Amino acid sequence: MANYDIIGNIAIVKFSRKEKLKDKKKFALNFLKNTKNVRTVLEKSNKFSGRLRTQKTKYLAGEKTKEALYHENGCVFRFNVDSCYFSPRLSSERKEISSIVKKGEKVLVMFGGVAPFAIVISKLSKAEKVVSVELGRECSKYALENVKRNKLNNVEIVQGDVRKKLERSKEKFDRIVMARPNLKDSFLDAAFPLIKNKGIIHYYGFYDEDKRGELLELIRKEALRARNKVKILKTKKAGEIGKRKFRYRVDFRVI
Repeated sequence: MANYDIIGNIAIVKFSRKEKLKDKKKFALNFLKNTKNVRTVLEKSNKFSGRLRTQKTKYLAGEKTKEALYHENGCVFRFNVDSCYFSPRLSSERKEISSIVKKGEKVLVMFGGVAPFAIVISKLSKAEKVVSVELGRECSKYALENVKRNKLNNVEIVQGDVRKKLERSKEKFDRIVMARPNLKDSFLDAAFPLIKNKGIIHYYGFYDEDKRGELLELIRKEALRARNKVKILKTKKAGEIGKRKFRYRVDFRVI
């Protein structure tokens, strides 16, 4: 049986290796016929890879496009599914974090992508300002379009490497969302100098279930290196990415 994600008008399907092309196309045509609002079916041809965590897809049926129009949490996003990392499975995460952002906070989103975290936070909370930093040029272009599309005036899009763009910044944030893709670099050394005293960081990490303790140890070590102390507020599973391997979110206060 095929696994799939629906991203607005596009369905991305992952088939088993033994599946034949004619069977894939038959599945895609049936999917279009039976699934409302989906107009394009693509095959996921490999995993997310590279620093920008992009994927490759192959056209199977429907409209020949890789540009998705996706609705979530009262917001709308447009982006290319091949060139921009986007996870619809983080929809509830974005809503949850938005619900705990306090009035007047300045929020930084690192690895901002097409700005889903920044836009949902802006839309659903009373944050004073939300800054979204993204390395990819095309994702940043879509992010700017999405801010306009959602008619927001307190979201700033910054394109470039998060270390280089913010290392000289004098601006401090009440809250930092580190919605990291699955990379080796923790980037915590870039986050600590930017957080206010008693500010909160939401850090995402990918670990096997029996190695979750390594995530907390990493955060404490990086804090010590930055001459900070941290108080762990919450640890939760934010999605399964493999057999007994999860995306974890750790909320901690910097003191």
